[in-house]
Amino acid sequence: MTADPAAERPGPGPVDGSGSGSAVCVLAPNPSPMTLDGTNTWVIAGPGSSSAIVVDPGPADEGHLRRVSALATRAGRRVHQILLTHGHADHSAGARRLAELTAAPVRAADPAHRLDGDGLGPGDVVTGAGREIRVIATPGHSADSVCFLIPADGILLTGDTVLGRGTTVIADDGHLGDYLASLDRLRALADSAGLTALLPGHGPVLPDPAGTLDYYIGHRRDRLAEVTEALAAGDRTPAEIVARVYADVDRSLWPFAEWSVRAQLEYLDEHGGLPPDVRK
Repeated sequence: MTADPAAERPGPGPVDGSGSGSAVCVLAPNPSPMTLDGTNTWVIAGPGSSSAIVVDPGPADEGHLRRVSALATRAGRRVHQILLTHGHADHSAGARRLAELTAAPVRAADPAHRLDGDGLGPGDVVTGAGREIRVIATPGHSADSVCFLIPADGILLTGDTVLGRGTTVIADDGHLGDYLASLDRLRALADSAGLTALLPGHGPVLPDPAGTLDYYIGHRRDRLAEVTEALAAGDRTPAEIVARVYADVDRSLWPFAEWSVRAQLEYLDEHGGLPPDVRK
């Protein structure tokens, strides 16, 4: 579950077969209001490389995983490693099966999602596929979220930290304070690394990294202001706040909106901005 149901900032272009630099998207067949077009699985292989790296195998869909394997092993390549941006099932459930198909280890920040592979920590460098891939810790959407920087291409694979359309929810294993710090970290990286594109876990490629991250940061500030205003108007439960802030959103999505509201209430509580009678 990823997309904030009230955030509609469209991203450009198609998804399946898209990419930038040495990364190509294989779109998983799991579209929904929360996963957008489906999960983006990224196959990374530099020019002339004898190996490939797969990021986020996606769901345990046999047809999808065989498509990923076929693309990754084209022209005699082997799959060197499988990397996870985080452990949510729409990104990771197919990892074990893809590892069986390709004999590649699975690496993740969370030990629970590793398979014959090492962890992924801040500053780690993954080599293979003719590219250097740097691990950027970006907790917030989930506790174990990471992004992958490919300096040679000026691209960043963002998982669910930044989406190609709309904005992400803070999941029940996430934290808004961590997420805001991660967005600030990525905004600085957009300048220092000269990023030219963000390759998200859902939705199309984003060709304006700095502008996208500015929007994300501004959106979070606006949402916090709306929740604060709802509290000032007398709302005291997540459901009451959702009914006010997300009034123009399909009610079937309100349960997901409550995730983000609870995260915002927790953040306000941590910073002394929550009335004592609010029920989180």
